[in-house]
Amino acid sequence: MSPSSADGVAANDLGETPSPPSARTLLVAFGGLSAALAAGYGVLFTIAADYRDEYGISESWIGVIIGLGFIAGFLSQITIAPFADRGHAKQLVLAGVFVNVIGLVLMAFGTSLVPILIGRFISGIGIGAATPAIKRIVVLADPANLGQNMGRLLAADVFGFAIGPAISAVLVGPFGIPAPFLVVAAITLILLPMVARVDVVEAVDPPKRRFAIDLLRRREFAGAVVLGAVAFAMIGAFDALWDVVHKDLDTADWIANLGITLFGLPLIFLGPTGGRLAQDRGPFQVGPAGLFFASGLMVIYGFLPAGGLIFAVAMVHAVSDGLTISSAGVAVSMVVSPDRQAGAHGVVGAAQAMSAGVMASVTGVLYGTYGQTVAYTVAGVVMAVMTSVAVWLARPAWGLKANQIDSTTTTSV
Repeated sequence: MSPSSADGVAANDLGETPSPPSARTLLVAFGGLSAALAAGYGVLFTIAADYRDEYGISESWIGVIIGLGFIAGFLSQITIAPFADRGHAKQLVLAGVFVNVIGLVLMAFGTSLVPILIGRFISGIGIGAATPAIKRIVVLADPANLGQNMGRLLAADVFGFAIGPAISAVLVGPFGIPAPFLVVAAITLILLPMVARVDVVEAVDPPKRRFAIDLLRRREFAGAVVLGAVAFAMIGAFDALWDVVHKDLDTADWIANLGITLFGLPLIFLGPTGGRLAQDRGPFQVGPAGLFFASGLMVIYGFLPAGGLIFAVAMVHAVSDGLTISSAGVAVSMVVSPDRQAGAHGVVGAAQAMSAGVMASVTGVLYGTYGQTVAYTVAGVVMAVMTSVAVWLARPAWGLKANQIDSTTTTSV
């Protein structure tokens, strides 16, 4: 990467500046597909307790099921996602989504641990391949508004994730565990033709490096990667514990499911605002502030004796995340040149997948062994430590904002 990458994606090096309607069309098409990918995960999240009750799968294995998808995503984003920077972004999206559908079908019809694990792994591979390519397409369609558009992608993801529990709540009772997975798979397949018809400007001068690990030599990029990893460590712990904790606290099912949906609403409505805030005020200032606050809330969850109290704190948590959680993605887009966007987002996505997978597995084991307080407290402490590391790494880019990077960070890699 040359020193000119210090300008991030302020100028599209592909030689074309798409018109605003083109950018909006891409955002609608690929944002909808991103929401469908997230919906499959939201369904799995709320069916976790049903897996335990119907199939006898323990809390520890539920954490492994959730975590395995993240680990599969890690492998996919490191090895497959960079091909999107080599002229194959759209094809990678379509193929990844189709693979994810296969995984959803396996999770729908699996009634024991092994097929469910296989389905989750396959789904993670598909999502890991498609997601960085989607981000590349959306960011390069409108570089001047990358913060807002990354926030809109976050809103789409959260909307999909939030609608998953609603689908489960409506369908699992009358139709059984397979129904939500099959419905989400069908919706995803319906969206594919719309995306297939959208024209995408592909790279004509692919980067020399096949993978993007070399970008980690830049401190500001490494700091952004760690910020993303912290956010997903939080998500992994939150996801692995939410359903089983509410079951064990005898929380009414409607409150537990409503909590997931309502948690998503601030992120949906505040996501674009949060993205603009990160771009204008600086992602390395906005992101850590939100994550330090969230780490404190994670510790608080561990000491709450009732599901209603957890629900109330989660609503505060949701507003904070809505305004700050897109900062890592904005930071990556701002410090990496246009020709390496997919590879860079693949690296941060891989770090997110790994941290979420490890944290989901660890907190599942901690909860099963030591209970609610220890599981949430460990998660909160890990988040605070990781955020501190991210701040230390990103010190040279502390003032990064508005598509500009401080001259001290223009190291070539």
